[in-house]
Amino acid sequence: MKYEVLPGLPYPLGATIDKDGVNFALFSQHATRVQLCLFDHDGNNEVRIDLPDYTDEVFHGYIKGLKWGQRYAYRVYGPYDPERGMRFNPNKLVLDPYAKKLTAPLEAHNVQLGYEPESEELDLSFSKTDSAAMMPKCIVVDDNYFDWQNVQKPKIPWSEEIVYETHVRGFTLLHPEVEKGIRGTFAGLTTKKVIQYLKSLGITSVELLPVACYVTEGSLKQKGLTNYWGYDPILFMAPQTTYLETGSTSEIKWAVRTLHEAGIEVILDVVYNHTAEGNQMGPTLCYRGIDNSVYYRLKKENPRYYEDTTGCGASFNLEHPRVLQLVMDSLRYWADNMQIDGFRFDLATTLARDDENTFTRNSDFLSTVQQDPTLQRLKLIAEPWDLGNGGYQVSTFRPGWAEWNDKYRDTVRRFWRGDMNQAADFAKRLSGSADLYNKDGRKTWESVNFVTAHDGFSLADLVSYNCKHNEANQENNRDGRDENCSWNGGEEGPTNNPKIQKNRFSRAKGLMTTLLLSSGTPMLRSGDEILQSNSGNNNLYAQDNTLSWTNWIDITTNGKEMLKLVQKLNKFRHENSALHQDAFWDARQCQWFKPNGEIMRSKDWQYFVRAISCRIINKEGNLFFIFNAYHEKIDWKLPTPSNGKKWKVAIATEQINFKENTLKMPPWSVVAFQEIKKT
Repeated sequence: MKYEVLPGLPYPLGATIDKDGVNFALFSQHATRVQLCLFDHDGNNEVRIDLPDYTDEVFHGYIKGLKWGQRYAYRVYGPYDPERGMRFNPNKLVLDPYAKKLTAPLEAHNVQLGYEPESEELDLSFSKTDSAAMMPKCIVVDDNYFDWQNVQKPKIPWSEEIVYETHVRGFTLLHPEVEKGIRGTFAGLTTKKVIQYLKSLGITSVELLPVACYVTEGSLKQKGLTNYWGYDPILFMAPQTTYLETGSTSEIKWAVRTLHEAGIEVILDVVYNHTAEGNQMGPTLCYRGIDNSVYYRLKKENPRYYEDTTGCGASFNLEHPRVLQLVMDSLRYWADNMQIDGFRFDLATTLARDDENTFTRNSDFLSTVQQDPTLQRLKLIAEPWDLGNGGYQVSTFRPGWAEWNDKYRDTVRRFWRGDMNQAADFAKRLSGSADLYNKDGRKTWESVNFVTAHDGFSLADLVSYNCKHNEANQENNRDGRDENCSWNGGEEGPTNNPKIQKNRFSRAKGLMTTLLLSSGTPMLRSGDEILQSNSGNNNLYAQDNTLSWTNWIDITTNGKEMLKLVQKLNKFRHENSALHQDAFWDARQCQWFKPNGEIMRSKDWQYFVRAISCRIINKEGNLFFIFNAYHEKIDWKLPTPSNGKKWKVAIATEQINFKENTLKMPPWSVVAFQEIKKT
């Protein structure tokens, strides 16, 4: 078949359809030639067309007569000289960085069959094995139209956020009230029962683990495992095909619209710090074959090797304007085309490194995001660390960025483990981490508080295991975090000991209650509200099975009770403005007390304190919280309530006997009081 080929335009990048055909535009600074490769519906019968024009380092061409659904990819020509950072190889079919859809998931073990060096020396050789038969193809889409039915974004104030971290596939795959055909997909998220459940929790936003197209590494496939989390991306705009029940990207819009209609925002976990191409031993799938020396940070002393602050092989080079453009274009695509409400940036420190590989608040990435009118209206969350030198940057990002606060996580865990001398730090974390964030005009919500996340122990496992048990990952238990600040209560793993069982449940309730009573933005890990265990595995990245999936069927009695507690806590949080205000608590709004009712003095914080309390000035009625991480009951005296008021128990994680402003505080427990008018 002959095609009419015209010069076309260098912008927009990617494949852009109109009524007469498709414009293709691909950036490459160092390539000498680019061939557009067209395929039939089955991905066969390749036709190669040289893109005829080159403008502003963009190869481009317009092909008349092409329609939506056309399969395509590229072959890029140029020097193959790894010692200079050049790895062009036209035998390797490469994907379009701007593709919006793929024909199938990409599994690296397939495309590596033609070229997988056995040693670092061999990676200098030029592979003549063609990868086209093993590669999925990009699909031309026309996804600009969708009937949003005038459903608007909820636009929930940051201070009122309660984030629920979950997984598109794992959340509904076992749900008995979701049709089998749509379980594990975006369509599954729109099921009435799922929406009702999310609403009943009282959360305001779902934060979805990566949904962009990712790769299952060959090493995992050989073990019979799968990349479950999705933190190994290859394309930033194309969704993972297995998450689309219908195959249409409109399914994502449908899900977002349904969640928005229910008043729930959608935040995406995005990965721009590395790609699935890995280090010099990895496969050529996209960026490496288009312009390796541009898309990745190369070592200056030897460009054959990559700078890597991610632990995944190579850092993506956001210091280059075209790479930064790709990232920004993809963010705007999700924000505008898919109506996404915000993003959580994986290993965000890597994104903000300069030419010297040093983190800077004035990096091109952070500066560009700050001035972008679309992104500035969204919720932006940084994971403020990476594995490189100077990678730990908690509280260092620009104002307006929320950050995962791991100091909160570790302090709260240690307090409820019963560690000594944690009370002072616990008080700081509970009150919004002002020591970290009360600067540069920052607000309380910029601390994203979490006790658990996808990466690490579940809440149930945090109180049931002293050590990680990651044998199922087949890495001899070497992977995953070693220090979890956890305590099993006396036995490792499942136990029939009722005393240990009670202790574990009490501490789990204490941890959850602390999280939802703290100033800042709380983030819940999906499954914790029903106390789901992952059998002690704290690194479920490769476990696409019942070890990870939400178990909706076998919820324990304690799990059902925890669910009720979470619902009650979220309602209480929404109803009390002091728990979700922008400003930090100061000495006028928050006072800390000893069990005898006296105010804590500086010297009191230096003692072995495992139980503390605080009074918070709150316009809906002053609050008084007691946190007892001690193994025995403690006699507690409450401060005198305001004139004409009395203390009422609002939340109690254990049974208490309260009268005349005194009580015996049960071990491992939390009680929240609120002032009400005397009757």
